[in-house]
Amino acid sequence: MAEIITMPKLSDTMTEGVVASWLKNVGDVIVEGDILAEIETDKATMEFESFHEGTLLYIGVKEGETAMVDSLLAIIGDKDEDFSGLLESNAPSSEVVEDVVVEVEKEEANETESSAEVSVPDGIEIIMMPKLSDTMTEGTVAKWLKNIGDTVEEGDIIAEIETDKATMEFESFHQGTLLYIGVAEGNSAEVDSVLAIIGEKGKDVSQLVESLKKNDSKSVETKESKKLESTPAVKQSALVVENKVVKPAVQRSSSDGRIIASPLAKKLAEEKSIDLQYVQGSGEGGRIVKQDIENYSAPAGGNAQAAFVPTGQESFEDIPNSQMRKVIARRLGESKFTAPHYYLNVEFNMDNAIAFREQYNSIPDTKISFNDIVVKASALALKQHPQVNSQWFDDKMRLNHHVHTGVAVAVEDGLVVPVLKFANEQNLTQINIQVKDFAGRARDKKLALDEMEGSTFTISNLGMFGITDFTSIINQPNSAILSVGAIVQKPIVKEGSIVVGNTMKLTLACDHRTVDGVTGALFLQTLKGFIENPVTMLI
Repeated sequence: MAEIITMPKLSDTMTEGVVASWLKNVGDVIVEGDILAEIETDKATMEFESFHEGTLLYIGVKEGETAMVDSLLAIIGDKDEDFSGLLESNAPSSEVVEDVVVEVEKEEANETESSAEVSVPDGIEIIMMPKLSDTMTEGTVAKWLKNIGDTVEEGDIIAEIETDKATMEFESFHQGTLLYIGVAEGNSAEVDSVLAIIGEKGKDVSQLVESLKKNDSKSVETKESKKLESTPAVKQSALVVENKVVKPAVQRSSSDGRIIASPLAKKLAEEKSIDLQYVQGSGEGGRIVKQDIENYSAPAGGNAQAAFVPTGQESFEDIPNSQMRKVIARRLGESKFTAPHYYLNVEFNMDNAIAFREQYNSIPDTKISFNDIVVKASALALKQHPQVNSQWFDDKMRLNHHVHTGVAVAVEDGLVVPVLKFANEQNLTQINIQVKDFAGRARDKKLALDEMEGSTFTISNLGMFGITDFTSIINQPNSAILSVGAIVQKPIVKEGSIVVGNTMKLTLACDHRTVDGVTGALFLQTLKGFIENPVTMLI
């Protein structure tokens, strides 16, 4: 019996996907576990595995096309099986069909107009900026792997395109010679703008390029690209300073330390580059007069200070925002201005934790950090306070019974949050190994899509940089994020005496829509018990 294969939901935020390539054709035999296609999401291109077996009877979404999640992707069944009934049952309503027809007619009309303006010679392929995610509107060319004049084979990687989440390899589906590059390295271009031209070696495409430039719908370079190319990476504005002494702007009186001088004395001092604060006035009340300036000579020791004349230049550098940085800015802004943040500050005694870590690390081939202790302690505390482990949605609040801890990792273009799944069930050594692995691969942009999704709580640690305390913005839809500072040695009161101790400050940022102040405080009390007595985490 035929089976309908729908567009999979490959991430929790995915609403539609793009079929990057089909690895099977209509008529091919499919075995359970075969890779049917490569699907592009907003974060990565992922292989889509078949959970059915049979013959591929129908393909509903062509390569390069976009389809909504759960829409018809393909049909698998017995060879020569009639599947027309399935197509009819999945056909859109008449109203939708009419809308689609109108849109198609508009697109065809636009294509006709475009074709009238731009005639593409035979053997020439225009490569457009690909839509590598459903939310992508523009891409940045991180690097060209082919140069003009190079031979390109079908399947060759010709460039690396930066999206909002990752830098992805762009594969050529054509072969020939790279004749033209429309977007230089580091520049951005809108989706469907001209990225490159491939054709026969020696083919003159100058007229085609000029035609494309005149065609607004298929501009070779977007306005942003033109803006970036017309603006130098480093702008300098020189401050021209004449070679003269700047006239003092403030005159001090004799009663409060102000310098009193006649207008003529001031003028002469300016002409002779004499600083009035070093001149002894002979006039009434110590007033500096013309004679004092004419008779003035600088002290032998060179104590007189020459007026400051800057020799440097004002300069700055404009750095285009990466796709990742744009998305981080948008999402943090949404979180900060939609979630009512409040902050709870605590300071824990770390003496026992320091001794515990030293003993734990004395075990051969074992190494843990203080951050690992915080991750483990937080996960255990969250199990006792599920409200802090909750998430806010417009129509509901979700209490998570599992603990997936996101650990913020700084990368070159911003911040990523790999997720430790079921952190409460992992021991300290396992947490240490996984966090190190995540951090290394995050900096190399090698994290998989599912490794950055599904967090229920987040930890951000700046203690290794000497930051004692700070606040973080909640990683929505989560309800809280914990900011961890450095361990500081300081005087503390212990059993009525002042002794030297070690303390660490933590700040819990909470979303007041889901976490009340008392709830957050009780969570921190439980966390305090685990961190100040870490041996209790092993019980």
